[in-house]
Amino acid sequence: MSESETRVHFRVMRYIREAGLKLHLENVPIATASTIYHRFFREYQLKDYDPFLIGVTCLSLACKIEEQNVRLRDIINVCYRTLHKNKAPLEIGDTFWQLRESVTQCELYLLRALKFKVVFDHPHKYLCHYLKAVSDWLEPRHWEEVPLGRTAWALLCDCYHSDLVLEHKAQHLAVSVLYLALQCHGLEVPLQRQAALRWYQVFSRDVSLEIIQTIITKIMAAYDVENQVPR
Repeated sequence: MSESETRVHFRVMRYIREAGLKLHLENVPIATASTIYHRFFREYQLKDYDPFLIGVTCLSLACKIEEQNVRLRDIINVCYRTLHKNKAPLEIGDTFWQLRESVTQCELYLLRALKFKVVFDHPHKYLCHYLKAVSDWLEPRHWEEVPLGRTAWALLCDCYHSDLVLEHKAQHLAVSVLYLALQCHGLEVPLQRQAALRWYQVFSRDVSLEIIQTIITKIMAAYDVENQVPR
């Protein structure tokens, strides 16, 4: 993938997340939309499609897959305003109906292109369990004073700005963002020198420090791309 394509995909990921938050979607539907997008463009060429149309279609599909009840009209209106911030709100008319038809047809195309494999094992549920365990291990004052959970959650959301989520197991991603969050706040899990296993191996026996460092490197690379993408 070229640098210019990477920047385009990053912009669309930012667009999907911004529109999803405006629609009050939960994190999992936004993650599903992002994963569908990455899976599609892993198989198909960017030059052959409008990435923003694919993006809004992914949001629409994700709402259905994750059973989050949002009207297609609202999705189209919010996505239009997110993409065209300096234009007037979209009114019911030719442009709206054309967009609605495009999204409807694109949904069917995406489902066929992905062979209807659009259900994913996301890291979110694993991260929730891991955070609960770490909260029991840390000193209470550290857990109360340091926003470890918010940091780990933000890092996990940022993972979806790249196709990193297609390359690693959900458990490994959850462990890695927690590892990075601990590093960001200068925290260590107590009694690691005396433990038979490293704390991250308690959560996922097949994860290694090398895998964690590889994932963290890719997360940091995504932040480098962000600095190159205009707002």
